[in-house]
Amino acid sequence: QVQLVESGGGLVQPGGSLRLSCVASGIIFSGYTMGWYRQAPGKQRELVAGITSGGRINYAESVKGRFTISRDNAKNTVYLQMNNLKPEDTAVYYCNANSALIFRNYWGQGTQVTVSS
Repeated sequence: QVQLVESGGGLVQPGGSLRLSCVASGIIFSGYTMGWYRQAPGKQRELVAGITSGGRINYAESVKGRFTISRDNAKNTVYLQMNNLKPEDTAVYYCNANSALIFRNYWGQGTQVTVSS
């Protein structure tokens, strides 16, 4: 059974920081591209950051320079360090695991991030 369990969300003031974590089980973690997506009310889910099995990273333009994605294959965990948070970063953040090689795609349950004073 595949599980992706996110944690680390919460309420933070503008300019603050949060670190999201996603622990995966039931998959060969090192072989998957891991990503963080977010969905704000009334908007479509969008990619925030992704990291391939080889360590290649990409970010949405809106978070470049503020967010950092990383992975620890020994811990089956992907992280998203979010600095200088803005109200427009408010959303539910979802962890994603994708393997194009074996046509598998999994989602976590999401964690709420609210940026407000």
